[in-house]
Amino acid sequence: MIFIAILIGCILGAILGMNAPMISYTYSSYLAIAIIAALDSVFGGITSVIKKNFDLKIFITGFFGNAILSILLTILGEKLNVDIYLAAIVVFVGRMFTNLAIIRRYYVDKWSTKIQEVKKQENVEEKVEENK
Repeated sequence: MIFIAILIGCILGAILGMNAPMISYTYSSYLAIAIIAALDSVFGGITSVIKKNFDLKIFITGFFGNAILSILLTILGEKLNVDIYLAAIVVFVGRMFTNLAIIRRYYVDKWSTKIQEVKKQENVEEKVEENK
């Protein structure tokens, strides 16, 4: 079911992306930092689901709070003529890689134990066949 939703979202995103107007260069840094902040929240949400401590209120406030804070940092950086948004990018991307590593380890461990269980079951069945 989730794969169908992902596939539909990708198709809709591609269609809308081809037909949507281009974002001007002046707003591209705002959009980029907001997307990175949102992705950080999404990876954090997935990680918290894996750790079984997901809270929707925390996720939503983090999602919008991170995006708004990063956009405000971008605005402040433009006013001061300093690329402050780069600090937010470094932090968000670092957290995304950390969360992605946690997600990856969880699924690798899950798949490894499943493969080991299948091999044990096959060994048991082979021993039963040999004893007959």
